[in-house]
Amino acid sequence: MDLTGVSEDLRRRFDARVQARERALPASRRAIRSCANAIRAIHRGEFELAHRLMDEARAAIDEGLAAVAEHPDIRFAGYLQDAQKEYAEARLTEVIVDGRREVPTPDALGVEDAPYLNGMAEAIGEARRRVLDLLREGRVDDGDAVLSAMEDLYAVLVTMDYPDAITGNLRRSTDVARSLIEKTRGDLAVARVSQDLHDALDRHRREVLEKED
Repeated sequence: MDLTGVSEDLRRRFDARVQARERALPASRRAIRSCANAIRAIHRGEFELAHRLMDEARAAIDEGLAAVAEHPDIRFAGYLQDAQKEYAEARLTEVIVDGRREVPTPDALGVEDAPYLNGMAEAIGEARRRVLDLLREGRVDDGDAVLSAMEDLYAVLVTMDYPDAITGNLRRSTDVARSLIEKTRGDLAVARVSQDLHDALDRHRREVLEKED
């Protein structure tokens, strides 16, 4: 039985898959790293740097997707989806922190639906970080606005009642997002009471000073 032809053909196809994977995996890692740095820049208000990093991430994702275009088994292995999730998270975090932009769609970002939704869930965690930063600055009203954005994102996530195999385990991410929103709401309530008390004491102090004058 001569299987030489079959063996060579199999090796040729596997070699092509390995080469595609070896190109796509580093591209995915570069995209994830750029997105993480972009999110840090967003929180620091360095939007120009963040845009440059997110553009680098987009280019890396495109490079990875091109490498596996003829290998769907590798394309959907997970690591390119992770990169897309991080990219969506970075873009959505910018919307939340900036507070003026419209929320981009999955098609506008060029990412798949499940990574987009999981990126949205992760962005809620970054939004909580933003609220805590605002509270440290005494900007309670701005914190309330971010909480409202968090609740809007969660309202989308909670309607996605589909199997985890399709959504990429979105249900777990949604549960985490809900707990973060509850904690953030509590933090804002405490900050609001503290601010009201501080304002009342200031008014009383001024009234006392005015009477003494």
